[in-house]
Parts: sequence; structure tokens; C-alpha cells
Amino acid sequence: MRCGGVQGTDDMKGEGDMLDEAQRLNALLAAEGRALALLDRIEALGLIAAGRAERDVEQDIYALAEREFGVTKHWHKRIVRAGANTLATAGDNPPGLTIGEDDMVFLDLGPVFEQWEADVGRSYAVGNDPRKHALCADLPRMFDAVKAHFDARPDVTGAELYAFACDAAERAGWQFGGKIAGHIVGEFPHAHLPGDKDHHRISPHNPTRMRAPDAFGRLRFWILEIHLVSPDQAFGGFYERLIHSGGTLPNDHF
Repeated sequence: MRCGGVQGTDDMKGEGDMLDEAQRLNALLAAEGRALALLDRIEALGLIAAGRAERDVEQDIYALAEREFGVTKHWHKRIVRAGANTLATAGDNPPGLTIGEDDMVFLDLGPVFEQWEADVGRSYAVGNDPRKHALCADLPRMFDAVKAHFDARPDVTGAELYAFACDAAERAGWQFGGKIAGHIVGEFPHAHLPGDKDHHRISPHNPTRMRAPDAFGRLRFWILEIHLVSPDQAFGGFYERLIHSGGTLPNDHF
């Protein structure tokens, strides 16, 4: 079941600076659409299955992304987590595991299409454990609840949205497993944008408004990450998609 160093401002300017905000958003949505199609293709090929090592699945995803989607760059490592490793965050590097017969698995992928970053995550319950299937079902619902909170509060800060995500997880019977609940995304590489990196994340360390412009005066676009963990710390699940910090675009895609 699915469920480097800072460059100077002149060095950061590229094709994205020639586009208006709606065009930038459309480009990011198109990149996300292709990344979601990659996830669908992974499922169709049965790459996630009991008895397969995380590393083997990751290597197959790398080959598939290049062969069928033309992806040659990934802005972050391809993450395949199973079992106890689903408790780990993106910055962790736990020893590799093999997918079990009754297991939880999640993917976190960051392919780059042309110059545009995508970041998508999806979880899978392998087997019949009702708690794992319940988690797969709750992940997109939790995403929608946190996104609705973001949409309704134009001045929400990164710290406030993170706190809401943690509280919402607890109310739903889970724990929030992420040290952050998301980050900015945009033209590759967004990691080289100038400024305090904490202000580029949805975390307790970001007191700034998420709708504040970036260092170049542009809208910031955000990835919202939902990482939920079972109360007994036995397994976790992950889900992420694009949201935007606009509100003045001609058509609201979200």
C-alpha cells in the first residue's frame, strides 16, 4: 500500500531570474509531477518488495530515473528506508536493512528536472499490519491539515508551523519524527541561496515569516514534510509535497 559554500549573488542568477513568480511555480509543479510519475513507475515495477535490500532498491531507482526520466542530478541523496530505519531522519545514515515480510518502507527522492528541484516522499506498508496501513492513510491527511494551517495564516513562521505539525501528530495518535517539517525548494541548487540556513527550514529555529521574500526579493516556495512515528517507536512513515508561500499568484494551484 502506498501511502558547499555560499555563492555570490551574481553567481546565483540564472534562467529562473528571467521568469515571473507564476512561471517559477509552474516549473516547480511540472518537476513535481514528473517526480510523482517516477514514484508511480517504481510501484508499477515492483521495486519495493520483501527480501530486497534498501541499497538495491536505491540503485534501481537511480537507474530508472536516468533511463526513463532523463534524470542525471539529484539535489539530495536518494533515501530508501525500511523497518527501524523509518525512524531515522534525512541527515542520518543508518546501516542498510532488508525489507521484511511485514514492514514499513518510505522513499524520499530529490530529482532535478532541467534546473528545477523536486522533492517527493511516499510510504508503503508491506504486509498486512493494520497499524502500518493506518499510518499510510494518515500521512496525506496530516499533510492536508498542516497545509490548511499554513494557508489560513499569512504570517505564520517556520517555528509556528513546525509546532502545529507536532501537535497535530500527537492529536492523531502519532509522534512527529522530523527535526524539521520542510524547507525551501526552487532552482537548483537552492542550498546555495544566501542567508541564514535555519530561515530556509520549517523548524523550531526559524522565527521568520514563511511568506517573507528570499534574498533576491522573490517568493519562496516550500516543501512540507510529514514524518510520523508510532508511539512505541517501532516504525515511521514519510510524506512530502510542494506548497507555496504566495497568495498573489493569478491561479492558486494548491
